[in-house]
Amino acid sequence: MAGRRKKQPKIFVLDTSVILYDHASINNFEENDVAIPISVLEELDNFKKGNDTLNFNAREFTRFLDNASDRETLHEWIPIQKGNGKGKMKVIMDEESQPDAREIFGANKADHRILNVAIKLKQEFPSRSVTLISKDINLRIKAKSLDLIAADYETGKVTHVDELYSGMELIDGVDNEIIDKIYKDGSCSLEELNIDVTVVANKYFIIKNNSASALTYYNPETKLLERVHKTNAYNIKPKNAEQVFALHALLNNNIRLVTLQGVAGTGKTLLALAGAIEMRKSYQQIYLARPIVPLSNKDIGFLPGDIKSKLNPYMEPLYDNLKFIKNQFKETDKEFKRITEMLDNEKLVITPLAYIRGRSLSNIFFIVDEAQNLTPHEIKTIITRAGENTKIIFTGDIYQIDTPYLDTQSNGLSYLIDRLHNHPLVAHVKLQKGERSELANLANDLL
Repeated sequence: MAGRRKKQPKIFVLDTSVILYDHASINNFEENDVAIPISVLEELDNFKKGNDTLNFNAREFTRFLDNASDRETLHEWIPIQKGNGKGKMKVIMDEESQPDAREIFGANKADHRILNVAIKLKQEFPSRSVTLISKDINLRIKAKSLDLIAADYETGKVTHVDELYSGMELIDGVDNEIIDKIYKDGSCSLEELNIDVTVVANKYFIIKNNSASALTYYNPETKLLERVHKTNAYNIKPKNAEQVFALHALLNNNIRLVTLQGVAGTGKTLLALAGAIEMRKSYQQIYLARPIVPLSNKDIGFLPGDIKSKLNPYMEPLYDNLKFIKNQFKETDKEFKRITEMLDNEKLVITPLAYIRGRSLSNIFFIVDEAQNLTPHEIKTIITRAGENTKIIFTGDIYQIDTPYLDTQSNGLSYLIDRLHNHPLVAHVKLQKGERSELANLANDLL
C-alpha cells in the first residue's frame, strides 16, 4: 500500500504592516514557508531610525534576518529557524508578474509590487496555497480583486470582542438575608449565595433583590464575596456602581494591574488619576502617559514649534483631568497646592509613552491612557518592565482606535483584558454609563 503523499506547506507572503505590528511574526506560521518581497525590506529601511515601537520592530526584524541567514543567502529558501520544525523563508527579488498590479491599479508603489510577488508565487507553485498576510485592509481588498487569498495577521487577536470580559456581573433575586449578612459581616461565601455564577479573581458583583442591593467582589485570597464600600479618591466621588468598582481596584494594594475600558465620558482617566493621587504616599512617583498618535496623519516632526509645543496637543486631555481634580478644592486649600507641588517636584509626571522607553518602573503608580492604540507587544513590554511596588493602570476605549493596522480585536487593550482577567494580581472594570454630561451621553448613544 502506497504511503500517503506528504501535505505540501503553504506559502505566506508577508506585508510590511505585519512586521511593524509584530517583529516576530515570521515565527508564527508553523511548518509553512514565508516569502518576503524586497519592497518590504525597502519599506522597513524607512522605519529603522527613531524610538517608536514601529522603529524598534523594523530594526529587530532586519537583525533577525541577518542572524537567521548567517552564511547563507536569502536568494534561496532557507530554514526560518534551524532544527525546530519551522518552515522556510526567502526574500523575493523579482517583483514582475503578469498580470501586473502596477498597471492594473495605475501606480508603481510598494503595495502593488508586493501583490505582484503573490501573483508570481501562485503561478510558480500552482499546487500550493499562497496567501498574502497584511494588516492593511485596503491591500487585502486589492489582493482579493486579483483572485489572491488575503488574510489579516491573526496572532494576538481576540476572537469574540463582543464577549470580552466585563469585570462585573449583576446577580438578581438573591435572598434578603444574604444581602443583610453582607452588610453586617462584610462578606458571604459562594455556598451561602447558592446561585450558579462564574467566579474569577477580583470579579465584581452587584447582589440585588428588588430595591435592596450590595456591591461586592470575589477576593481570591479569602475566597469570599466581600463588600465593596463607596470610597472617594482625592474628593472625586464615584457616580455609579461601575465607578465604585473601578476606584476599589485602583486603591486595592493587592491588585497590581488594572484595566479600565469604556467610551468617552465614563471617567476612566479621571478615576485613574484621582486614585493615583490618593495613593501618592505609597509610591515614589506617579506617571501618566499616553501613546502619541499623529494628528491628521501629520508626523510630530512636521508640526510647528519646539518639542513642548508639539506635545501639548497630545497631553492636553490629561491636564484637563488634572485641572478638574484641582478644581474640587479652593486655590487656598492645601490639596489644590499639593498637585502643583507634585508637578513641580516631578512626583507627578505627565509624558508621552515613548519618553519612558527603557526607564525602570520601580515604586511607580503608572497610568497608560489610550491603551487601545498600543499593540499587544507594546503592552507586554510595558508590563515586563514593572519592578517592585509598581502598579500599572491601562485605560482606553477599544472601539476608538487611531492607530493604523489596529482594530477592536487586535489592539493591546483587548488582548490584555482577554488574556489576564483571571489572575489574583489583575482586575478589570468595563465602564458603560457616561457621566460627563447628558449631551455627551446623547452623542455616544445616538450618533
